[in-house]
Amino acid sequence: MVVIWQLKAINKNNEKLAERMIGVSFILLSIYILIEVYFSLTSGIHSQVSLLGGIWLFVTALVMFALAYGKSVVGKKLDNPVLKAESKVTVIDGLLATSVLVGLLLNAVFGLWWADAVASLVIVYYGIQEAIHTLS
Repeated sequence: MVVIWQLKAINKNNEKLAERMIGVSFILLSIYILIEVYFSLTSGIHSQVSLLGGIWLFVTALVMFALAYGKSVVGKKLDNPVLKAESKVTVIDGLLATSVLVGLLLNAVFGLWWADAVASLVIVYYGIQEAIHTLS
């Protein structure tokens, strides 16, 4: 929504505000993932193996990475820092789908029910790094 708002009214004055909003979204996403990891590891409720779910996650990851690439290319061509920052949020979406897929595979093959939760911590690290970069 931030990107659409900023692109509709391409206004250099709004770019900094939009970038800050995206930086805050990185922080909020990281906090949300941390909470989900905590509940996953402490609740006893774990992911179940699903072929359809695995296919869905695989397609989702491909689409998110392709969309992130497209946003990045268009952002560079338009010299729009907001769209370039938003492309990094979409990368996190792709990484999240990939980590859940890897976690499901590790659970299915080796019985490691906790793997997707732990893999999500990589996304938290990436999100915090991008938030720092975007907000500085």
